[in-house]
Amino acid sequence: MTIHQPCVTVRFVLNGESVEIAARPDERLVDLLRDHLGLRGAKVGCGIGRCGSCTVLVDDVAMNGCLVPAYRLEGRRVTTIEGLGRLAEGRAVMSAFSEGNAFQCGYCAPGFTLAMTALLLRESAPAEADIREALGGHICRCTGYHSILRAAADAVAKCRECD
Repeated sequence: MTIHQPCVTVRFVLNGESVEIAARPDERLVDLLRDHLGLRGAKVGCGIGRCGSCTVLVDDVAMNGCLVPAYRLEGRRVTTIEGLGRLAEGRAVMSAFSEGNAFQCGYCAPGFTLAMTALLLRESAPAEADIREALGGHICRCTGYHSILRAAADAVAKCRECD
């Protein structure tokens, strides 16, 4: 027997724009973004919060979109990879990752990029240990992690210009 939950109206700010959407309270943020709003940058990987491919910023904190239910979005600010260019820190991270050829296939790129941006939003000069911790919940199956960590360190240097 399938029990259908009624939809609720959820209002939040997405990439700087007000959004009002009807959703089931338990519907995952990643599904709202991809299936209802057409934003495909957040990827569905493991679906249980272990791979980082669905990472978005919620009030400037990196969160797994597969673990955030719709009802938790009311009044919040959500930033996806599609809106990251609005933030100076986001631009610095995207530039460093691009220039450093940090990724091969790119499936994991949005998650790593958003996680690194969240770190720079809360800490302007993070140590290598902080970078490793911030990126620790993200899986890349292509590059190993050396190019990603090098590019993350370059992002810190670039972001010094953000201030």
